[in-house]
Amino acid sequence: MIALKNITVVLVNTAHPGNIGASARAMKNMGLNRLTLVQPKDFPSGVAVGRAATAVDILDSAIIVDSLEEAVANCGLVICASARPRKIPWPMLNPEEVAKKVTNEMDFTNIALVFGREDSGLSNEELQLGHFHVQIPAEEKYSSLNLAAAVLLICYEIRKATSKKNTDEKEKDNELWDQEFATVQQVEHFYQHLEQVLIDIKFHDPENPRQLMQRMRRLFGRIRLDVMELNILRGILTNIEHSMEDKKLR
Repeated sequence: MIALKNITVVLVNTAHPGNIGASARAMKNMGLNRLTLVQPKDFPSGVAVGRAATAVDILDSAIIVDSLEEAVANCGLVICASARPRKIPWPMLNPEEVAKKVTNEMDFTNIALVFGREDSGLSNEELQLGHFHVQIPAEEKYSSLNLAAAVLLICYEIRKATSKKNTDEKEKDNELWDQEFATVQQVEHFYQHLEQVLIDIKFHDPENPRQLMQRMRRLFGRIRLDVMELNILRGILTNIEHSMEDKKLR
């Protein structure tokens, strides 16, 4: 059986502990065991344990963090569940496409499947940490899924895809790739560096941002930067900074 150990389910600000327990049970049903909780409202909880049934081990090993950025910092692929369209469209996958992408990359990168709050989902800022968004097709007049049901559906699609795919199979471009994908933490540092340089050269005005950085995030998110590419870009930004310093000293 293909190992799913590099896949983490991330639940953000879960309000009802029963949903945490039910999500853990869904994960174990499908062979996933890594759970991260971002500021859960009520955890640890006997209610969560009761709903988890025989998946209590997943609750016991769950990691609790203060922010989504911390939860996905070491991940090379982040997929966020989004129930509604946003002002700036993001690369969108359906559950089957999520499963295909995850099975192609899970052997060589850490992957996060991120699910938001029961009532409001993920914020725009949180969604920008994802490389892709996933939307589960549902009845238009009643499209809101229970959190654990959404987790089960995505995990099931991944399980189904892995059962059809040999461990050694990968898409051709991944087989030939010579560098690891950059992690979320590395890319976030790049965005901070990029924004500062854009401010310094007076291309970007933080008081009137015009969604510039959101669009830059979408651009580089589509490309999926690897470590070497990221180092090249950071080197270019550093050279721009040095050139500006040299001009000031003249």
